[in-house]
Amino acid sequence: RRPLGAGGMSRPTLSGEEIERYARHLVLRDIGGPGQQRLKAARVALVGAGGLGSPLALYLAAAGVGRLTIIDDDVASLSNLQRQILYRTADVGRPKVARAAEALAELNAHVEVAPVQARLTDENVEALFSGHDVVADGSDNFATRYLVSDACCRLRIPLVTGAMGTFDATLALEVLSIDPEYF
Repeated sequence: RRPLGAGGMSRPTLSGEEIERYARHLVLRDIGGPGQQRLKAARVALVGAGGLGSPLALYLAAAGVGRLTIIDDDVASLSNLQRQILYRTADVGRPKVARAAEALAELNAHVEVAPVQARLTDENVEALFSGHDVVADGSDNFATRYLVSDACCRLRIPLVTGAMGTFDATLALEVLSIDPEYF
């Protein structure tokens, strides 16, 4: 893995349209041009396109993350539309990742969206995460959360994980700097 914007890799340039689009980021001291270029170079794997993943996907695309891989095997359902804001009534029964890719392309054509309609397994998780700079986990079950965490540990990819309860939420960032064999 390479640190963003490091290791002799050139940062991507911003087009005139991107400069206008991200103008509010560019004037922020802690982001500026170099930070926006790092966002454009970033590769994020997003696990889950539901209640947590769908708003996160919108924000990542709006912010200008360069490549967003969205991994989910589910379809949009009517009973989730009040909280899964990427989807519309007409999307009920459609794969979430297909609609997510369309919506994000409409929001920001500068973001490359790679939809993956699959359930994460021991057999595919490392291949799906490989080459990404960070993994964001918005899954809704413990088996997937443990699978994602273990894979990120093995691959040494930072993991941002979120969870929601009925009226509470948690957010955690795991940056692994110890030997995964320690566990």
